[in-house]
Amino acid sequence: MLFSEVLGLDHIKNHLITSVQNGRIPHAQLFVGQGVLPIAIAYAQYILCQNSGNENTGGNEACNLKINKLSHPDLHFVYPVATNDQIKKHPVSSHFIEEWRSFVLENPYGNLFEWYHKIGIEKKQGLISVDEAQDMVKTLSLKAYEGGYKVMILWMADKMNTQCANKILKLLEEPPDKTVFILITEDDEQLLSTITSRCQILRVPLLSEEAIAQGLVQQEDVSYDIAKGFARQASGEYNKALQLYKNQSEDASFEKWVILWVRAAFRAKGNKAVVQDLLSWSENIASVGREVQKQFLDYCVSFFRQAMLVNYQTPSLVYLQIQDPNFALEKFAPFVHGENILEIIDALEMANYHIERNGNAKIIFTDLSIQLTRLLHKKQSIETIR
Repeated sequence: MLFSEVLGLDHIKNHLITSVQNGRIPHAQLFVGQGVLPIAIAYAQYILCQNSGNENTGGNEACNLKINKLSHPDLHFVYPVATNDQIKKHPVSSHFIEEWRSFVLENPYGNLFEWYHKIGIEKKQGLISVDEAQDMVKTLSLKAYEGGYKVMILWMADKMNTQCANKILKLLEEPPDKTVFILITEDDEQLLSTITSRCQILRVPLLSEEAIAQGLVQQEDVSYDIAKGFARQASGEYNKALQLYKNQSEDASFEKWVILWVRAAFRAKGNKAVVQDLLSWSENIASVGREVQKQFLDYCVSFFRQAMLVNYQTPSLVYLQIQDPNFALEKFAPFVHGENILEIIDALEMANYHIERNGNAKIIFTDLSIQLTRLLHKKQSIETIR
């Protein structure tokens, strides 16, 4: 992948290129941010193909061609997997290599849920297991096929379980000669401190609206004005803008769920009959996969934050566009304010935490609904209004 194909992030690209040119390549690096897989692959290509200048050219052309197809023998990938209809036990990344190549070549900015859908595990939680760690040790014990570097990219490294993380500690600390680890995560706090302490951390910022808009214009042949609108809604994530453009976003379903939820929660105070609606809603959400539940909770966090921004009259920061003609965010917004927003966000994040750890989804969403009923009726103090 060419650095020029990576959207924006010019200062990050320059930093990585300079580090290679100066012979200062850390053996273990942690890239933290949204949608950073493309820049990690471009960086790996620059290293493996001994490219020069400010682009992935001037080096070994056969090497560049192999990496463009994700088939270079010295470029290895690790990613979360789980059992599916074909792989019944001990799943590891190598079992899904063809699906991985297809997934990345179609859209290198794809997210975790899209990957799970690609391999048929959208109702499960993927994992990087201790079986994967054993494969990593075996793979990296071999000499490089082309006599240079070996690069291993661990996508969504926070999905490593504790056994896997502990098994690769020594490998990260004392890797074989000319071996580079690139760990990728969206949240480094989810990684063991023993892992992060062995890595040089590079925090990759969100993309600018302009970079996202230009990406849509160049790659999807969208007019600039339309692309700019999608970029504004994407909150720095190119993949989100792409989903919106292709109308593949889960947000349409999430919007219906959250509107039904807040209406029931608002009516439930002092009305026992409506409580049954909340229980039915919780049961319905509990029936979908955990990854969808986690995405929905993330959407809710964004929804309530946007409502608060509408309440405090900051239209330049509001990007959420409600499609339901019978729901006006402006009318709902006064119920989200400084007295309850932090508690609402805390409740949503705690629910996400328990879903991640395989808690009973129906109980989690029922409890969350009861909390929301109370919080939406919490009055805004005069001091807050002023």
